[in-house]
Amino acid sequence: MGDSESDWYYCLKHHRAEQSKRCWFADRMGPYPDRATAERALEIVRARNASEDARDEG
Repeated sequence: MGDSESDWYYCLKHHRAEQSKRCWFADRMGPYPDRATAERALEIVRARNASEDARDEG
């Protein structure tokens, strides 16, 4: 994944997937390869955090 105008991001300000870098970098998560993945950004983060928390506890 690079800095392409075709990349998708999840905007924390607007609570939606957006293509390209429309919003301030601190309000964006990504880049993601497609819209569907960007729409799941919060779910992906929760799963990664839970996995790391479990690893820390074990």
